[in-house]
Amino acid sequence: MYEKIKETAAFLKERMHTKPETAIILGSGLGRLVDDIDIEKEIPYAEIPNMPISTVEGHAGKLLFGKLGGKDIIAMDGRFHYYEGYSMKEVTFPIRVMYELGIKNLIVSNAAGGMNPKFNVGDLMIIEDHINAFPENPLRGKNFPTGPRFPSMHEVYDKQFIHLVEKAAEELNIPVQKGVYVGTAGPTFETPAEYRMFKTWGGDAVGMSTVPEAIVAVHCGIRVFGISVITDLGGFDVAVKVSHEEVQESANNAQPKMTALMKELVKQI
Repeated sequence: MYEKIKETAAFLKERMHTKPETAIILGSGLGRLVDDIDIEKEIPYAEIPNMPISTVEGHAGKLLFGKLGGKDIIAMDGRFHYYEGYSMKEVTFPIRVMYELGIKNLIVSNAAGGMNPKFNVGDLMIIEDHINAFPENPLRGKNFPTGPRFPSMHEVYDKQFIHLVEKAAEELNIPVQKGVYVGTAGPTFETPAEYRMFKTWGGDAVGMSTVPEAIVAVHCGIRVFGISVITDLGGFDVAVKVSHEEVQESANNAQPKMTALMKELVKQI
């Protein structure tokens, strides 16, 4: 796997004309950020050696190089999920490649179901911490030389980045929540009992991504900022039925607010 990572990084280095230090995973709620990126080059995943292919509706499947807020960035327009059938090594493969390309900061977004009674559909939740409920840790197996065998997870989500986004949200008059994100394998949405369990664990929102990428980023010494769009609610007295289409619609409606905050964060990193 490490040889494949090196091969993919070498392929991209030959085609890069920038030196980005920040990468963005354009998950749910951040798709429109593409419109604000001064794109200098885009490469479909299918043309990149060893790169998985995104199979989820709403995930474009290409790597973007350009500028945002005057800063060089890399953006993943489409991510990979464990529930698509990929291994954890494949899900987090792009993060390993980013490290080889010199990335020092990672911004990641997702759609999540809210369990905190203070949350409403459409809220933005800054991720303060996470609970890994996936059946496999992405660091399982032979240790990569980018970090220690047993990396500390005491501060996965960078406190300085959180402070910067909170300040930007206040200046832009964008309400934000903060909380703990529970990452699960999917692809089923949670049962009412599962919602109640995750809430008992201390979770505020639950989704099917982000945690594997964040763990590998920390292992690589990459600073992480994560944010969720609350697209549905669960774990309350009345069960709420949800569909993928409804989740997409809620995430799309929150995109202007999410985009504004991420642009400010990139400017200040």
